[in-house]
Amino acid sequence: MDRNVGGFDRLGRVILATILLVAGYRNRTRTLGALAFIAGSDLLATAIIRRCPVNALLGIDTCGTE
Repeated sequence: MDRNVGGFDRLGRVILATILLVAGYRNRTRTLGALAFIAGSDLLATAIIRRCPVNALLGIDTCGTE
C-alpha cells in the first residue's frame, strides 16, 4: 500500500485525535462522546499507518517525495 498521509497532515491528525479521544473518554456515557472517541481512534490509526482511504479516494497525497 502506498502512503498518503505525512508532514503537517499527520501531526494535525495526532493532535486532533488526542483531543477527540480525551473528550470522548470524558463523556463516554453520552452518544456524542462515544462518536468522538471513535473518530479520534480512526484519526490516530490513519496517522500511525500513514494511509487514509478518504485521501486515496480523493487523490490527496500529503507525503511528498521521500
